[in-house]
Amino acid sequence: MRFLAASLFASLLGACSPSGLLNATVPTQATVERDIAYGEGPRRTLDVYRPISASQGAPMIVFLYGGSWTTGDKSMYPFVAQSLAGRGAVVVVPDYRLYPEVTYPGFLRDNAAAVAWAAQHAPAYGATGGVFIMGHSAGAYNAAMLALDGSLLRDAGLSRNTIAGVMALATPADFLPSQDPSVIPVFGPANTPANQPLAFADGTNPPLLLIHGDADTTVRPRNTRTLAAAIQARGGPVATRFYPDIGHIGLITAFAPLFQSRAPVLDDVWAFVQAYRVSGAGQKQANNAYQPAEP
Repeated sequence: MRFLAASLFASLLGACSPSGLLNATVPTQATVERDIAYGEGPRRTLDVYRPISASQGAPMIVFLYGGSWTTGDKSMYPFVAQSLAGRGAVVVVPDYRLYPEVTYPGFLRDNAAAVAWAAQHAPAYGATGGVFIMGHSAGAYNAAMLALDGSLLRDAGLSRNTIAGVMALATPADFLPSQDPSVIPVFGPANTPANQPLAFADGTNPPLLLIHGDADTTVRPRNTRTLAAAIQARGGPVATRFYPDIGHIGLITAFAPLFQSRAPVLDDVWAFVQAYRVSGAGQKQANNAYQPAEP
């Protein structure tokens, strides 16, 4: 098992890009509609995973992958989408434009447009249980920004109140001054505190679950602790979950069946979704009630 795990980790392409080898370990639990356009150009398409046993009232989860805003492709993440679909969610995985094609905030605008598409089309997929956003690493930054900066979704024609909840895994929430030469040009002259999720923590966000591995040396856990404290200080709905001995990549690979025993990331994400999913009356089933037990 240790040898297999090492082989899988070695096959990862970049900091946040799982290979097809990892996807091969995941059973098919959803039918997939691929390359649906939500905007112009090849990087503004998305895949929709609909559970084989889909039923009315399913939640919809939009998953935003990471890759330092410079790499990544939706074809790398069936292991996340299929695992969530196995719990009963309709899952949307969009591509979005990356550096150098765009810089901040271009990728955020793409993500907002993808979420707006998901909200508009959710009923057609039987997903009337609410729209959730989930992201990992750079994708978690994107998800957190959509939760915290109301202008992003509003500019895409969607009220932030439409979002039932947001799950952000290993969020770069306060990463200045950036020392990463691959990240600095992504934000360019706008590489200031004004583009950090921390700057938008005003307590008006949708319910937010912040997850981190205590052994993460790529995005330090202090990012999650600092952001959670700022939201809590302003009375916003936020919960945190930290996993001992889990690193940056281990947090996302825990969605794959082979690694789910290492940390209950899928269980905690699904419990959060169940707590805040929308009922038939159009009401969230819980109000600031979710708080997972510490490991």
